[in-house]
Amino acid sequence: MTPDCPTYFCYVTPVGHVTIASDGQAITELAFGARQLEGAEKPTELTNRAANQIQEYFAGKRTAFDLPLAPRGTAFQQRVWEALRAIPYGETRSFSQIAEAIGSPGAQRAVGKANNKNPIPIVIPCHRVVGANGKSGGCGGGLKVKEFLLSLERGRQAP
Repeated sequence: MTPDCPTYFCYVTPVGHVTIASDGQAITELAFGARQLEGAEKPTELTNRAANQIQEYFAGKRTAFDLPLAPRGTAFQQRVWEALRAIPYGETRSFSQIAEAIGSPGAQRAVGKANNKNPIPIVIPCHRVVGANGKSGGCGGGLKVKEFLLSLERGRQAP
């Protein structure tokens, strides 16, 4: 198997199973649940490193991820996902704030759709985006997962 062969592997986390995929160079997907993704089902150094960093995040030992990422999406989605990565740990932004940040004011619905299509949740923190009223709204892993992640981060913020 070449180093650039896509692989994936399922790991257990506090929010249930997550399946992490890699193209051999970067993480390409994180799916909630035990899933069959593109490529060979086997852990690699990169998927293990991602799983370890996610476990450190859940344990309160990590507030930022240091992983090569290659999410697949449109140019607009890529801009949204990059803006999500800029949201500091423990903070939230509204869909309209993200739209402003990427230079597309008024595109909050499109931002919401891109947020929902985020292929690498947790690492690309789509859970940190909330409605203008401050309510959670949807998330790829479901509302319970989103609320769990937001609560986790609020509980670990420095006073």
